[in-house]
Amino acid sequence: MTTPNPAASGWIPAKQFIAGQWSEGRSSKTMPDTNPYTGEELLSLRLASIEDLNDAYESARDAQPRWAATPPAERRRILERASDILTERRDEIAAWLAAESGSTAVKAAIEIDSAIAITRESASFPHRVHGQILDSDIPGKEDRVYRGPLGVVGVISPWNFPLHLSQRSVAPALALGNAVVLKPASDTPVTGGLLIAKVFEEAGLPAGVLSVVAGAGSEIGNAFVEHPVPSLISFTGSTAVGKNVGALAASGEHLKHTALELGGNGPFVLLADADVDQAVRAAVMGKFLHQGQICMAINRIILEDPVHDQFVEKFTEHVRGLPAGDPSDPTTVIGPIINAKQLEGLEEKIRTAKEEGAEAVLEGSTDGQVLTPWIFTGVSQDMELAREEIFGPIAGIQRARDAAHALELANATPQGLSGAVFTGSAEGGLQFARKLQVGMAHVNDMPVHDEVHVAFGGVKNSGLGRFNGEWAIDEFTQDQTVTLQHEPRQYPF
Repeated sequence: MTTPNPAASGWIPAKQFIAGQWSEGRSSKTMPDTNPYTGEELLSLRLASIEDLNDAYESARDAQPRWAATPPAERRRILERASDILTERRDEIAAWLAAESGSTAVKAAIEIDSAIAITRESASFPHRVHGQILDSDIPGKEDRVYRGPLGVVGVISPWNFPLHLSQRSVAPALALGNAVVLKPASDTPVTGGLLIAKVFEEAGLPAGVLSVVAGAGSEIGNAFVEHPVPSLISFTGSTAVGKNVGALAASGEHLKHTALELGGNGPFVLLADADVDQAVRAAVMGKFLHQGQICMAINRIILEDPVHDQFVEKFTEHVRGLPAGDPSDPTTVIGPIINAKQLEGLEEKIRTAKEEGAEAVLEGSTDGQVLTPWIFTGVSQDMELAREEIFGPIAGIQRARDAAHALELANATPQGLSGAVFTGSAEGGLQFARKLQVGMAHVNDMPVHDEVHVAFGGVKNSGLGRFNGEWAIDEFTQDQTVTLQHEPRQYPF
């Protein structure tokens, strides 16, 4: 079985989408968009230049006031239509996710459902923006706080969940009256950008309100953040790049808001009173969904001593049987790594783990860009598998003396995105979860969890800000205080 090329349908033009027009990029560089499993070229894209970026931001600046003045019901209608198109095109979108990002059928279904849900949730936002009228201590005065759009939002999205992680910022920003310029990852220009542009074009979004610029970071990356037009930069990606985005956003003539969802080093803690069989099933899903290429994925498995050996045996046996290979095969669980550079980095992590003394209880293999799972035990806190985000199908297991030691190990990282604890006591699990230094903690479930109405974001080096629901409304709007003096005021001089 081979993954078909979805570009053959012609639905998505192999062009930039700027100011409502599909046009060739003006960079001297072209980029092949390739299938990570077969190596087949899906399409070739001439990349965006600085001139293209300027055009995108300027058209967004010009279109935004009219879009913000559009009645809430009309903005809602366009968002609802976009969600309908995502639903109608579901099979074609799934084919694109398989072909471009190596998504298995399970992962593609999760991602499409998430993108549809965030779009429908965002459709409610135009009627959920509220100001306040506050009493004043000054006689005859009225204080009002109005809430409105930021203006233009720049979105930089990653390759791992390209559709959802782009739409998570694009949909709420548009719904709330902002214009958006989107820069998708180079590995996923279609599912992270051009597909979204096509959906909103068909939904009736006015020209200029959304542009997509697919370009090399070396050519337009810094300029995308430093440009004077955007008021907010929403970035999802690594901590190192996110810190640079934050620095660039603060370095220009005007300070920019930033919403940063960065890397994770998520702990999965199993306490001695937990249901080991259920924990094994959760850990397999939370570690190996999309080959572990997820910011929320389990990065460190921390086992209290009494259940360590039992868990390792059952976990290893379960993982050993996971089907790997072609992501277009509906039975596949482990698909390809996104690109050769990522695969090389994972193979280096395997070599380092062995050199540092970790024991490989399950050794995987490499076939093309498919890396089958590796499991290491005897991992200590000073080893790379514990210190750094893995972002691949490699599991490192740590042994904890007791619950207190497990918590100490779980928090021994500068990251703090998502984590989980399994225990037989719900109340005990809650107390443990509250002590985890993460933005999102899960009791008796795996940590890959993102619901559109629930706050999503990290602490420490895992980011700033929150996405979804009321938190997205806060992120993509700003307050303006206006006071009215209804009666002449007496001044002291």
